[in-house]
Amino acid sequence: MIIGVLKESLPETRVSLLPEHIATLKKWNVDVCVESQAGMDAFAADDKYSTAGATVKSREEVLQNSDIILSIQPIENSKIENQKSKIILGIYQPLFNYTLMKDCASNGITVFSMDMLPRTTRAQSMDVLSSQANIAGYKAVLNAAFTYSRYFPMFMTAAGSIPPAKVLILGAGVAGLQAIATAKRLGAVIEVFDTRPQVKEEVMSLGAKFVEVEGAADASKAGGYAVEQTEEFMQRQKAKIGESVAKADIIISTAQIPGKKAPILITTEMINAMKSGSVIIDLASATGGNTELTKDCTTVNHNGVNIVGNSALACSMPSDASKLYGKNVLNFLQLIITKEGQLNLNFEDDLVKGTCVVHGGEITNERVKVLIS
Repeated sequence: MIIGVLKESLPETRVSLLPEHIATLKKWNVDVCVESQAGMDAFAADDKYSTAGATVKSREEVLQNSDIILSIQPIENSKIENQKSKIILGIYQPLFNYTLMKDCASNGITVFSMDMLPRTTRAQSMDVLSSQANIAGYKAVLNAAFTYSRYFPMFMTAAGSIPPAKVLILGAGVAGLQAIATAKRLGAVIEVFDTRPQVKEEVMSLGAKFVEVEGAADASKAGGYAVEQTEEFMQRQKAKIGESVAKADIIISTAQIPGKKAPILITTEMINAMKSGSVIIDLASATGGNTELTKDCTTVNHNGVNIVGNSALACSMPSDASKLYGKNVLNFLQLIITKEGQLNLNFEDDLVKGTCVVHGGEITNERVKVLIS
């Protein structure tokens, strides 16, 4: 069996596997073919892959010779038609890119999308969303500190006292929790909103204040993801958030719902109440953003408030992001490759079944299938 690793197109800087991951695959009797300069943006040169035991070839050769093709971002449509009976694996957001999934099905390609992995205890070592969100939460706070015009920690000097920055974090998932920890290390005072009351203890253990809004929809059966809320709850939440937004110097917003547009949590009216020089880092910008003014990959200045739309912060740390992502991929590949290096697609395994979106010429994921019909 041959696993192929493609070079990603900018602004994607990560790579599916680093040279350090190759040794594991070689132990499984799996050969690895890497596109030339695939790891360049993650500081992994071609000679490092060669030394590790991989072969370095052109993009066409990798696509032609590989049985499993690793590409974080979707492969261009013009190449899909030539990949019949092959497997592609990456982060393809099939609930948004469902037309691409349909094209893959019509061309006999099997698609595993790692962002569809069921979020269970057993899946934690393969959870690419968590490993990459951890980086995003960390870098969101550092970017906010860089953009913010004042100190984060409190300072008492002969020239006067500087109060600590007030940070508001919307969403206490992996990104939000890492943002809390990072902001706390920088000396900020932190408030946190989340619709899941069960995260309160974890938020408080990190030194932040948890702001509760009663009446949230039960998310305990949503596999670790957020769920849509009632209009009544949204109104109560809006009022509570409005109070905290007006006091905040920094806001890190992370709220997303799989397959849906990101919920608007911060209105223009709320932003108008913020102090000039304040900063909003919106990690949900790729799906519309949590503010009414967010634009993906863009910084919008509104009345002195900088609204930074950045849903790809993991790409700003490509070495560690690739290291973690590659380990996630290896752990998943163990489920579909035997120790003898043979393919074994066991769809009785809930993780294999849940991650597979297309197989045998058909859309296999029910949520994606509904979108196409």
